Amino acid sequence: MTEKIKNLTTQCPYCGVGCGLEMQPPAEIGKAVRRDADGYPMWRSRGDRNHPSNLGQICIKGATVGETLSPGRLNQPLYRDNFNDKYRPISWNEATDKIVSQIKKSLIKKGPNSIAMYGSGQFHTEDYYIAQKLLKGALGTNNFDANSRLCMSSAVAGYNLSLGSDGPPCCYEDLDHYTVAFLIGTNTAECHPVLFQRLLKRKKRHPDKVKIIVIDPRLTDTAKAADIYLPIAPGSDLALLYGIANLVLKKNGQNTEFIENHTDQYSEFLEIVKNWTPRKVARFCGIPEKKLEEVANMFNHHERVLSLWSMGVNQRREGTAVVGGLINLHLLTGQIGKEGAGPFSLTGQPNAMGGREAGGLSHLLPGYRHVASTKHRQVVENHWDFPAGSISEEPGLNAWQQIEAMEKGEIDLWWVAATNPLVSMPDLNRVKAAIKNCSLVVLSEAYVNTETSHYAHLLLPAAQWSEKAGVMTNSERRITYCPAFRPCFGQSRPDWEIFAEVGQKLGFIDQFTYGSSSEVYSEFTALTHGRLCDSSGLNHELLKSIGPQQWPFPKGGNPTKEAKRLYEDKRFATPNGRAQFYTKQPMGIAEPPCDMYPLVLTVGRYLGQWHTMTRTGKVNRLNKMHPEPLLEIHPMDAKDMNIKDGELSALNSRRGYLTVRVKETDRIRRGTVFLPMHWGFTQTNHCETNNLMHEQSCPVSKQPELKASAVIVAPVNPVNQPIENDKKGFVKYVKEIVNIQ
Repeated sequence: MTEKIKNLTTQCPYCGVGCGLEMQPPAEIGKAVRRDADGYPMWRSRGDRNHPSNLGQICIKGATVGETLSPGRLNQPLYRDNFNDKYRPISWNEATDKIVSQIKKSLIKKGPNSIAMYGSGQFHTEDYYIAQKLLKGALGTNNFDANSRLCMSSAVAGYNLSLGSDGPPCCYEDLDHYTVAFLIGTNTAECHPVLFQRLLKRKKRHPDKVKIIVIDPRLTDTAKAADIYLPIAPGSDLALLYGIANLVLKKNGQNTEFIENHTDQYSEFLEIVKNWTPRKVARFCGIPEKKLEEVANMFNHHERVLSLWSMGVNQRREGTAVVGGLINLHLLTGQIGKEGAGPFSLTGQPNAMGGREAGGLSHLLPGYRHVASTKHRQVVENHWDFPAGSISEEPGLNAWQQIEAMEKGEIDLWWVAATNPLVSMPDLNRVKAAIKNCSLVVLSEAYVNTETSHYAHLLLPAAQWSEKAGVMTNSERRITYCPAFRPCFGQSRPDWEIFAEVGQKLGFIDQFTYGSSSEVYSEFTALTHGRLCDSSGLNHELLKSIGPQQWPFPKGGNPTKEAKRLYEDKRFATPNGRAQFYTKQPMGIAEPPCDMYPLVLTVGRYLGQWHTMTRTGKVNRLNKMHPEPLLEIHPMDAKDMNIKDGELSALNSRRGYLTVRVKETDRIRRGTVFLPMHWGFTQTNHCETNNLMHEQSCPVSKQPELKASAVIVAPVNPVNQPIENDKKGFVKYVKEIVNIQ
């Protein structure tokens, strides 16, 4: 039931900052009711000054979210037998019957691993939790993965290997106390703008005491604010971190007491670091040795170094190793578990953190448990009231493995929910071909005409944020209750309700009967008792009354004493309580440039757009900010490739090519080009950027390297346009134009 609350509070549904919003009903806005593009009364949003995570500040996306709630919505279930047919309306009962029928056929014919689900950090925790219970408990397959695999799984793996558990040890208040902010692999100004403003606020208050370091091949708006900016070569991050450590050790900047009493594997770390001399690192990274020394001095001479990173680090084939290398610097100097210091992963999506807590990756179970652990499986099976052995001990298929399994005809049912993989996955042509081998592709989606809807058989109208009650957890482990303040659009339903109905129709009546999302959440939090992410003391009613809370919040916890930071007692979540130095040799990017593909394409985001534009693409103001994707290229590279500013260019990798407008800029490193990833094939000025990216991934986190691909760029010749399927001919055409022999 919709809650009628004037100027209610909730959490923003965009990035992992998790800003608090105050939503104003249409009737409360002036004399005339504002309406959106489709004529529906429009809610207005503003920052919630009482929310600890943003203190009233919001970005332009959060400020315009009210314009996105109704336009272009999917309002009823639709079905077609094959991708060439037109969709026809069906009832909800028919829709869930089709899913149940396919599940039963798949279980008999191929077994539980022929079923897979691909979820999203857009879920509420309740949606995530019931999906785990359905797939991993009722069906006996761990084939649930989420788009967090493409976003934050290297951070998850790095925290686990170094500190013993997932979970950022820092909080946003540390942005008010740092003396050195070390930003690597993050364009915080555009991707986490509210946090960036908080970072700058401290800098402005203490200009002589506070320093900002930014590591990025592009001179982004983030880098413009830096005291020290290092435009390192793509893929050289880990070597840079070892070079910093080498210099810290040479100047005796290590915290010997902390290392001896609270860490392990230090000797292995020293063995690798000693070989990464400043000269070697400077050459590997393509930076002056003096600049490297300046950065190392910041770690030597300051007690409050706060490291921030995001997808520029995570989306790498050595993503876990780079996360470990960054954490190593904090272990080396003892700068962890205290005010203003620590390694802080900035989550990409609003509830990617909550998803990890609920077990929302193919190797996880709720409460930061792992499917490989017999004890963990038994605890969850008992809690779910399933027989012993119901949960498989084998990790499920991760996001890309699900695509590979469909290529081989091993997946009969692929259920995609609250995400748009036909824009966000790498090597999109390969993804499209693989999906065609699947008997039933189900898409739970709030909007019509997403790219993935063109590759589905069954569309389920999903209730989105604002229409369902639930919780989300942001990057600082803060849990916010998000009320339902609008009725469900058309026949749309919350994801958790859809999953529960399928569970009931499969015969698991008792396990999937719930009266509300509040019941679901209480069942989940009971599973976190005694775990690092303990939130057993929270429920919907308490969060509504006392406001957003950080975990750990155990049963009987005190809301006046927040758990701001983890590991303040220097006891880590490892078996022996000691943090681990995790050290691997640097490998560089998986697909380095060569004669045929001499440039490195790196992919990112624009401030005004969000992921695949399903929501932000409906806001005129945001579209005017970024009317089209632009290929950023250094003027000298543009000259070498015979392309000109403002003109169209052909961009080619080993997997595909596209046409895009050129923007010459000296804000990007030579040899590197940049494109945003937002524009899928349904958008005006579409540009399937990720079709150029490869699927090679980190061997530990299984996160694809979506940040670096070898490419070549050439002018578009309107007379001699390349034929779409003639890739060899196109490569020859490009080589002839740019005269690369």
